[in-house]
Amino acid sequence: MSRFPACLAALLTLQLALAAAGCATRDDRTARTEADGVVFVLVRHAEKAKDDPKDPTLSEAGIARAERIAASLADARVMATYATAYRRTQLTATPTARSHRLDVRTYDAALPATDFARQLRASHRTGTVLVVGHSNTIPDLAAALCACPVGKMPEDEFDRWMEIRLDENDRAALALRRY
Repeated sequence: MSRFPACLAALLTLQLALAAAGCATRDDRTARTEADGVVFVLVRHAEKAKDDPKDPTLSEAGIARAERIAASLADARVMATYATAYRRTQLTATPTARSHRLDVRTYDAALPATDFARQLRASHRTGTVLVVGHSNTIPDLAAALCACPVGKMPEDEFDRWMEIRLDENDRAALALRRY
């Protein structure tokens, strides 16, 4: 029995050491990312409610998705949030903007993707920028930011997360995931 407390103490020490190492690695990675350039996170607006055929709000599933975006970006150094003038895009961006004490900047959905990409690149050199748009605009904007092909987005797809990282030399890398 006298060995049990010693083993338990050694195990706790090892767990604390691993936890501290994990935290240091995460902090180092975050510091490198922020110092090395900007990250543009592009998403389509969350699921629409059926309350207005021209400018709907978000459904319950859409509200939950908007909150997941904010939670995913909680530890990021979000410098700006952008959304088109539609309620569904504004409501998708709002939880992230609110959690970082930012306003949602409205952009024109009809602005050519290459022009908006040029504006984003010129305005943001560090940190993370969230852009919320539409199934027919976000893939084109991602392609313009990364100068790479990006697949079309079906009307029923709401979970594609596109992340374009620009390093200090303006080299772009696109990463896709589901959320």
